[in-house]
Amino acid sequence: PKSRPAAHSFQPLLKHSPTPLQQRVSFSQGPTQPQNPGSKAGLRLKTRLIVTLLFGGGILGAWWYVWQEKQEQLQQQRMEQLRQVAVGQGNFSLTDHTGRRRTKQDFLGSWVLLYFGFTHCPDICPDELDKMSSVVKILDQDSSLPKVQPVFITVDPERDDVAAMERYIKEFHPRLVGLTGTPEEVKRAGQDYRVYASIGPKDDDGDYIVDHTILIYLINPDGLFLDYYNRMKNEYQIAESVRNHMLNHRTAFTNVLK
Repeated sequence: PKSRPAAHSFQPLLKHSPTPLQQRVSFSQGPTQPQNPGSKAGLRLKTRLIVTLLFGGGILGAWWYVWQEKQEQLQQQRMEQLRQVAVGQGNFSLTDHTGRRRTKQDFLGSWVLLYFGFTHCPDICPDELDKMSSVVKILDQDSSLPKVQPVFITVDPERDDVAAMERYIKEFHPRLVGLTGTPEEVKRAGQDYRVYASIGPKDDDGDYIVDHTILIYLINPDGLFLDYYNRMKNEYQIAESVRNHMLNHRTAFTNVLK
Protein backbone atom coordinates (compact mmCIF):
# COMPACT_ATOMS: atom_id res chain seq x y z
CA PRO A 1 0.00 0.00 0.00
CA LYS A 2 1.13 3.58 -0.75
CA SER A 3 2.29 5.58 2.20
CA ARG A 4 0.52 8.86 3.05
CA PRO A 5 2.44 12.13 3.02
CA ALA A 6 3.49 13.35 6.38
CA ALA A 7 1.03 15.74 8.01
CA HIS A 8 3.74 18.23 8.77
CA SER A 9 4.31 18.87 5.03
CA PHE A 10 1.23 21.16 4.91
CA GLN A 11 2.21 23.32 7.93
CA PRO A 12 4.18 25.97 6.02
CA LEU A 13 1.09 26.82 3.98
CA LEU A 14 -1.08 27.13 7.04
CA LYS A 15 1.51 29.32 8.78
CA HIS A 16 1.49 31.96 6.00
CA SER A 17 -2.29 32.09 5.48
CA PRO A 18 -3.94 34.84 7.62
CA THR A 19 -6.76 33.85 9.83
CA PRO A 20 -10.19 35.50 9.42
CA LEU A 21 -9.55 37.47 12.63
CA GLN A 22 -6.26 38.82 11.28
CA GLN A 23 -7.99 39.81 8.07
CA ARG A 24 -10.68 41.74 9.96
CA VAL A 25 -8.10 43.57 12.07
CA SER A 26 -6.09 44.50 9.00
CA PHE A 27 -9.12 45.85 7.13
CA SER A 28 -10.39 47.78 10.14
CA GLN A 29 -7.17 49.81 10.36
CA GLY A 30 -7.78 51.17 6.89
CA PRO A 31 -5.17 52.52 4.51
CA THR A 32 -2.31 54.66 5.83
CA GLN A 33 -3.12 58.41 5.63
CA PRO A 34 -0.59 60.35 3.50
CA GLN A 35 0.92 63.58 4.92
CA ASN A 36 -0.88 66.82 3.79
CA PRO A 37 1.50 68.76 1.50
CA GLY A 38 -0.68 71.90 1.76
CA SER A 39 0.23 72.47 5.42
CA LYS A 40 3.93 72.68 4.61
CA ALA A 41 3.25 75.01 1.68
CA GLY A 42 1.12 77.27 3.90
CA LEU A 43 3.87 77.41 6.51
CA ARG A 44 6.46 78.34 3.90
CA LEU A 45 4.11 81.07 2.53
CA LYS A 46 3.61 82.56 6.01
CA THR A 47 7.35 82.57 6.62
CA ARG A 48 8.02 84.35 3.33
CA LEU A 49 5.27 86.87 4.12
CA ILE A 50 6.71 87.66 7.56
CA VAL A 51 10.21 88.09 6.12
CA THR A 52 8.86 90.35 3.37
CA LEU A 53 6.97 92.50 5.87
CA LEU A 54 9.98 92.84 8.12
CA PHE A 55 12.24 93.71 5.21
CA GLY A 56 9.72 96.16 3.75
CA GLY A 57 9.17 97.75 7.15
CA GLY A 58 12.88 98.28 7.54
CA ILE A 59 13.10 99.97 4.15
CA LEU A 60 10.08 102.16 4.94
CA GLY A 61 11.54 103.15 8.30
CA ALA A 62 14.85 104.09 6.72
CA TRP A 63 13.08 106.11 4.01
CA TRP A 64 11.01 107.97 6.63
CA TYR A 65 14.13 108.82 8.64
CA VAL A 66 15.94 110.15 5.56
CA TRP A 67 12.83 112.17 4.54
CA GLN A 68 12.60 113.71 8.02
CA GLU A 69 16.26 114.63 7.95
CA LYS A 70 15.80 116.21 4.52
CA GLN A 71 12.82 118.25 5.74
CA GLU A 72 14.84 119.52 8.69
CA GLN A 73 17.64 120.57 6.37
CA LEU A 74 15.23 122.34 4.02
CA GLN A 75 13.63 124.17 6.95
CA GLN A 76 17.02 125.36 8.19
CA GLN A 77 18.00 126.44 4.69
CA ARG A 78 14.74 128.39 4.31
CA MET A 79 15.30 130.16 7.63
CA GLU A 80 18.84 131.07 6.61
CA GLN A 81 17.61 132.37 3.25
CA LEU A 82 15.00 134.51 4.96
CA ARG A 83 17.66 135.94 7.20
CA GLN A 84 19.92 136.74 4.24
CA VAL A 85 17.08 138.36 2.29
CA ALA A 86 16.62 140.68 5.29
CA VAL A 87 13.01 141.56 4.53
CA GLY A 88 11.49 143.16 7.59
CA GLN A 89 14.58 142.83 9.73
CA GLY A 90 14.69 146.50 10.58
CA ASN A 91 13.77 147.53 14.09
CA PHE A 92 10.95 150.03 13.52
CA SER A 93 9.95 152.44 16.24
CA LEU A 94 6.40 153.82 15.89
CA THR A 95 3.50 155.05 18.00
CA ASP A 96 0.42 152.88 18.42
CA HIS A 97 -3.23 154.01 18.46
CA THR A 98 -3.10 154.55 22.23
CA GLY A 99 -0.05 156.83 22.07
CA ARG A 100 2.35 154.16 23.29
CA ARG A 101 5.75 153.82 21.68
CA ARG A 102 6.17 150.40 20.06
CA THR A 103 9.19 148.74 18.48
CA LYS A 104 9.62 145.48 16.66
CA GLN A 105 10.95 143.79 19.81
CA ASP A 106 7.51 144.25 21.37
CA PHE A 107 6.13 141.68 18.94
CA LEU A 108 8.86 139.06 19.26
CA GLY A 109 7.45 135.75 20.41
CA SER A 110 4.15 136.35 18.59
CA TRP A 111 2.90 135.45 15.15
CA VAL A 112 2.09 138.70 13.37
CA LEU A 113 -0.07 139.50 10.36
CA LEU A 114 1.00 142.91 9.10
CA TYR A 115 -0.66 145.23 6.60
CA PHE A 116 0.41 148.66 5.29
CA GLY A 117 -2.36 151.04 4.24
CA PHE A 118 -4.09 154.30 5.15
CA THR A 119 -7.35 155.29 6.80
CA HIS A 120 -8.64 157.36 3.86
CA CYS A 121 -8.41 154.40 1.51
CA PRO A 122 -11.85 154.09 -0.14
CA ASP A 123 -12.17 150.31 -0.50
CA ILE A 124 -9.01 148.19 -0.81
CA CYS A 125 -7.61 148.79 2.67
CA PRO A 126 -10.93 148.17 4.46
CA ASP A 127 -11.37 144.97 2.45
CA GLU A 128 -7.88 143.72 3.28
CA LEU A 129 -8.18 144.58 6.96
CA ASP A 130 -11.55 142.82 7.07
CA LYS A 131 -9.93 139.78 5.50
CA MET A 132 -7.02 139.89 7.91
CA SER A 133 -9.44 140.12 10.84
CA SER A 134 -11.34 137.10 9.51
CA VAL A 135 -8.10 135.12 9.29
CA VAL A 136 -7.36 135.88 12.94
CA LYS A 137 -10.87 134.81 13.96
CA ILE A 138 -10.58 131.55 12.04
CA LEU A 139 -7.26 130.72 13.69
CA ASP A 140 -8.62 131.68 17.12
CA GLN A 141 -11.13 128.85 16.80
CA ASP A 142 -8.27 126.33 17.10
CA SER A 143 -7.20 126.46 20.75
CA SER A 144 -4.06 124.43 19.99
CA LEU A 145 -2.62 127.28 17.91
CA PRO A 146 -0.96 130.40 19.33
CA LYS A 147 -2.78 133.70 19.06
CA VAL A 148 -2.02 135.84 16.03
CA GLN A 149 -1.35 139.54 16.48
CA PRO A 150 -2.78 141.71 13.65
CA VAL A 151 -0.90 144.98 12.99
CA PHE A 152 -1.75 147.90 10.72
CA ILE A 153 0.96 150.45 9.77
CA THR A 154 -0.06 153.60 7.97
CA VAL A 155 1.64 154.85 4.81
CA ASP A 156 -0.03 158.24 5.23
CA PRO A 157 1.36 159.77 8.45
CA GLU A 158 0.28 163.28 7.45
CA ARG A 159 -3.39 162.42 8.00
CA ASP A 160 -3.17 159.26 10.09
CA ASP A 161 -2.22 160.54 13.51
CA VAL A 162 -2.86 158.64 16.75
CA ALA A 163 -6.47 159.84 17.04
CA ALA A 164 -7.28 158.90 13.43
CA MET A 165 -5.75 155.45 13.89
CA GLU A 166 -7.70 154.88 17.09
CA ARG A 167 -11.01 155.71 15.40
CA TYR A 168 -10.24 153.62 12.37
CA ILE A 169 -9.10 150.31 13.89
CA LYS A 170 -12.26 150.03 16.01
CA GLU A 171 -14.01 148.83 12.86
CA PHE A 172 -11.87 145.69 12.74
CA HIS A 173 -10.49 142.99 15.04
CA PRO A 174 -10.27 143.99 18.73
CA ARG A 175 -6.60 142.90 18.90
CA LEU A 176 -5.62 145.02 15.89
CA VAL A 177 -2.79 147.44 16.68
CA GLY A 178 -2.52 150.61 14.58
CA LEU A 179 0.93 152.19 14.19
CA THR A 180 1.91 155.64 12.96
CA GLY A 181 4.76 158.10 13.39
CA THR A 182 6.67 160.83 11.70
CA PRO A 183 7.08 160.68 7.89
CA GLU A 184 10.68 159.53 8.37
CA GLU A 185 9.72 156.78 10.83
CA VAL A 186 6.90 155.51 8.64
CA LYS A 187 9.09 155.58 5.55
CA ARG A 188 11.80 153.60 7.36
CA ALA A 189 9.28 150.97 8.49
CA GLY A 190 8.00 150.62 4.92
CA GLN A 191 11.52 150.24 3.58
CA ASP A 192 12.17 147.40 6.03
CA TYR A 193 9.39 145.43 4.33
CA ARG A 194 10.08 146.82 0.86
CA VAL A 195 6.70 148.48 0.73
CA TYR A 196 6.06 150.84 -2.16
CA ALA A 197 4.08 153.99 -1.29
CA SER A 198 3.49 157.07 -3.43
CA ILE A 199 1.17 160.00 -2.67
CA GLY A 200 -1.00 160.99 -5.62
CA PRO A 201 -2.07 164.50 -6.66
CA LYS A 202 -4.46 166.40 -4.38
CA ASP A 203 -7.95 167.34 -5.54
CA ASP A 204 -9.77 170.62 -4.89
CA ASP A 205 -10.60 169.51 -1.35
CA GLY A 206 -7.02 168.60 -0.58
CA ASP A 207 -7.83 164.92 -0.64
CA TYR A 208 -5.48 162.44 -2.26
CA ILE A 209 -4.92 158.73 -2.75
CA VAL A 210 -1.79 156.87 -1.71
CA ASP A 211 -0.67 154.20 -4.16
CA HIS A 212 0.98 151.43 -2.15
CA THR A 213 1.85 147.74 -1.96
CA ILE A 214 -1.20 145.62 -1.20
CA LEU A 215 0.08 142.64 0.74
CA ILE A 216 -0.53 140.95 4.08
CA TYR A 217 2.77 139.88 5.61
CA LEU A 218 3.27 136.92 7.94
CA ILE A 219 5.98 137.47 10.56
CA ASN A 220 7.11 134.55 12.70
CA PRO A 221 7.92 134.71 16.45
CA ASP A 222 11.60 135.32 15.62
CA GLY A 223 10.61 138.57 13.90
CA LEU A 224 11.40 137.21 10.43
CA PHE A 225 9.26 137.69 7.36
CA LEU A 226 7.91 134.24 6.49
CA ASP A 227 5.23 134.65 3.83
CA TYR A 228 2.92 137.14 2.13
CA TYR A 229 -0.61 137.07 0.73
CA ASN A 230 -1.99 139.17 -2.10
CA ARG A 231 -5.58 140.13 -2.88
CA MET A 232 -6.20 136.85 -4.71
CA LYS A 233 -5.95 134.87 -1.46
CA ASN A 234 -9.12 134.60 0.60
CA GLU A 235 -9.30 134.32 4.39
CA TYR A 236 -9.56 130.52 4.38
CA GLN A 237 -6.51 130.06 2.17
CA ILE A 238 -4.48 132.46 4.27
CA ALA A 239 -5.59 130.83 7.54
CA GLU A 240 -4.59 127.40 6.23
CA SER A 241 -1.20 128.72 5.14
CA VAL A 242 -0.58 130.37 8.51
CA ARG A 243 -1.62 127.17 10.31
CA ASN A 244 0.85 125.13 8.28
CA HIS A 245 3.64 127.60 9.00
CA MET A 246 2.87 127.38 12.70
CA LEU A 247 2.92 123.59 12.72
CA ASN A 248 6.22 123.47 10.84
CA HIS A 249 7.91 126.32 12.68
CA ARG A 250 11.36 125.81 14.16
CA THR A 251 12.72 128.64 16.31
CA ALA A 252 16.13 129.34 14.88
CA PHE A 253 16.99 133.00 15.33
CA THR A 254 15.40 134.09 18.59
CA ASN A 255 18.14 136.64 19.19
CA VAL A 256 18.31 137.94 15.63
CA LEU A 257 17.37 141.48 16.66
CA LYS A 258 19.45 141.62 19.82
